Amino acid sequence: MAGFRRRWLLRDVRAGFWDGVRAGLSVERAAVAVGVSRASGRRLFDEAGGVLSNAPKSGSGRYLSLAEREEIMILWAQRVPKAEIARRLGRDRSTIGRELDRNSTGQGYRASSAQRAAEERATRPKPAKLAADPVLRDRVQADLRARWSPEQITARLVRDFPDQPRMHVSHETIYQAIYVQGRGALRRELAQCLRTGRAIRRPRRMPDGRRTRQGKIAGMVPISERPAEAADRAIPGHWEGDLIMGKDNRSAIGTLVERSTRFCLLLHLPGGKDAATVAEEMIKTIQRLPAELRRSLAWDQGTEMAQHAQITLATDLDIYFCDPHAPWQRGSNENTNGLLRQYFPKGTDLATHTPEDLARVAAELNGRPRKTLDWDTPAERLNKLLSSYEHVATIA
Repeated sequence: MAGFRRRWLLRDVRAGFWDGVRAGLSVERAAVAVGVSRASGRRLFDEAGGVLSNAPKSGSGRYLSLAEREEIMILWAQRVPKAEIARRLGRDRSTIGRELDRNSTGQGYRASSAQRAAEERATRPKPAKLAADPVLRDRVQADLRARWSPEQITARLVRDFPDQPRMHVSHETIYQAIYVQGRGALRRELAQCLRTGRAIRRPRRMPDGRRTRQGKIAGMVPISERPAEAADRAIPGHWEGDLIMGKDNRSAIGTLVERSTRFCLLLHLPGGKDAATVAEEMIKTIQRLPAELRRSLAWDQGTEMAQHAQITLATDLDIYFCDPHAPWQRGSNENTNGLLRQYFPKGTDLATHTPEDLARVAAELNGRPRKTLDWDTPAERLNKLLSSYEHVATIA
């Protein structure tokens, strides 16, 4: 509608809204809590791209608040001296004097007008770093397309360009360049390359349910009996495994993650997830590994591992089973499965992917730098291990 203008919201109102969102309230409830409409709350959230760090916080103490400005307005109208106003508010006399000189008009001092003017002055827009540097922007966009996270990109830029600060950028700047209106230095569609694939950030929430397991597997050895050396990740060759499921649980891909390097292997299971199919593919994959990388495997208590004894016999790999409802016992595998959902979204038919597709995805995932590896990639860590084994064998 021509001439339509949105209601201007005071900073204290916007800050209170974001404080509510940070505390876990929904966007609608946070809006109602500060006395604005649900539509206004949704607009605030969308304009910030859901980036909480880009949103105002209440009560910093450094700047005058709206409440303080209202107190100044009342006292100044009562002809209270500036020094006394400063004393009552616990502020420096020069702060009060500067505030009155800067924001008084022919109609006197008005708190709401002063607050709005102060916020407009505080904006100080400046060109976004990624918008101003095409070389840095192209590098960041290329890494995003390779499914690197903003944190991985940030750390790798520091490593690759240690003496070029212009090529350094924070991960928060990358997020804001994608999500926040007015700071869109990166192409909006690159949000699909992020792990979540969302076009807007969402507050993190805790899961509200757990999966249940039925039945037991004969001859299971509990994870509590796994060698202690597997726990500290110092010795390679200890793996974690699981399945990621496709639409209606009718298709699956097996995942194996080595604990010390986070190196990932994918099992092609076009014939389904029955125990015989999983055992056949796992034996084929594990037998390609050197003996030094075949120490143990931790798996969930799924019936797909009913033939675990045959796998151990064929590969000399000891298999241990995690406790029910304890995904943290396979933390590396759980994290990797989350990353793999970028390539194999939930609700899709995983049987359509060929072995070549899985190999390409595994290579890309193993080529991402990891914070837990001091920004090495899993492939780099594995190559170092294999090189050390070859060196030892040569010396022997």
